[in-house]
Amino acid sequence: MTSISHPRAAVILAAGQGTRMRSPLPKVLHPVGGRAMLDHAIDAAEALGCERIVVVVGAHSPEVRAHVVKRLGEDAVAVQDPPLGTGHAVRAAEAVLGDFVGQVVVTYGDVPLLTAADIEPVFASADGVTVIGFEARDPGAYGRLVMDGDRLLAITEAREASAEVLALTACNSGVLAAPVGLLFDLLAEVGCENARGEYYLTDVVELARRRGAPTRAVFAAEDAVMGVNSQAELAVAEALFQRARRAALMAAGVTLPAPDTVHLAWDTEVGGGTTIEPHVVFGPGVRIASGARIRAFSHIEGATVAAGAEVGPYARLRPGADLGEKVRVGNFVEVKNVRMGEGAKANHLAYLGDGAVGAGANIGAGTIFCNYDGFFKHRTTVGEGAFVGSNSSLVAPVTIGAGAMVGSGSVITGDVAPGDLALARGQQTAKTGWAARFMETMRAKKAAKT
Repeated sequence: MTSISHPRAAVILAAGQGTRMRSPLPKVLHPVGGRAMLDHAIDAAEALGCERIVVVVGAHSPEVRAHVVKRLGEDAVAVQDPPLGTGHAVRAAEAVLGDFVGQVVVTYGDVPLLTAADIEPVFASADGVTVIGFEARDPGAYGRLVMDGDRLLAITEAREASAEVLALTACNSGVLAAPVGLLFDLLAEVGCENARGEYYLTDVVELARRRGAPTRAVFAAEDAVMGVNSQAELAVAEALFQRARRAALMAAGVTLPAPDTVHLAWDTEVGGGTTIEPHVVFGPGVRIASGARIRAFSHIEGATVAAGAEVGPYARLRPGADLGEKVRVGNFVEVKNVRMGEGAKANHLAYLGDGAVGAGANIGAGTIFCNYDGFFKHRTTVGEGAFVGSNSSLVAPVTIGAGAMVGSGSVITGDVAPGDLALARGQQTAKTGWAARFMETMRAKKAAKT
């Protein structure tokens, strides 16, 4: 764990309009790895040990404000109104930071791949202004960092740069850190005499140099500082996130025969020795223990899978599914809010919703837990070693006792005692020769019409 010598705070800018997303969902709430981009930024700030986190939101986006309040509380919100640039946005956080004394890092709610490890170097020095730069594959319209060693001489916008400066590939990410007092002193001097009439955060670098304060740059990978401004860029960020997560799992001993087809969530946990076959999708909240096997085309969310269990192919585990060791959930089986004990099986075409299945129990093909009465959900309990025959409907609330059996095709509406056999279906009858006589009659009628 990193030793923190000075208190830290983070100001996360999330007040942009996000018009290029063409979406009713605010830009910073779009997910990467199943988690809002803004939450990724907050995660990084928390991992840095920031004792204060302030998110700057716009008056136009009550959804973003509500999101921040739910996670961090009302005192973590600052409002930029009207939007007058990045420098103006940071100044909106000054009153919320109050009497905080220490270093402040400014990050962005639409930069989801930036981690605490990427940001940490900006805190190496407790004085002056430190920015995060990156070496751009195509510098294009990025602001250029003019460097002398690790000393930052200037940030020059591309439209104002000379040919010599445009040839530089060191570019500005927009992330910077400084002591809180220095930062807001410098921002108070920033003007808006530019084409947009906005207050630019980058101006504090030149103002710091004029004061004789140190100005430095540290570097991160270009992908880490990627900002998302459109649906296309969101897809690129998702692809980069997935690539990194897959690589981390394989490095930890997880077998992925076709890694590019597996989709992971931000918090997916998979133990080494597990095999994940092609075309598996993980939603948030999944924990897979070592030695499990997740077969192709399965979808898993909010579920726990123990060692030695096998899921799929074509299975769906929904929130609350909890599979014990050596459980088997097979093709076209859906499990929701059900604990399955060790060695229990549901191998084909079943719906298990709200309940428990005891160790060693067997659930036949076509079985459903009828858990909803149109108003409320009810639980179904299947005891250890019980056997439920194919095409059975268990109408909750109901309990099938340990070692009991349910005959195929039964509709069970009452409890079955341990060791009993329950049959709930119509009596089979046979009418001798009826089918042959019927078919003969119908063939004759059909022949008469032709």
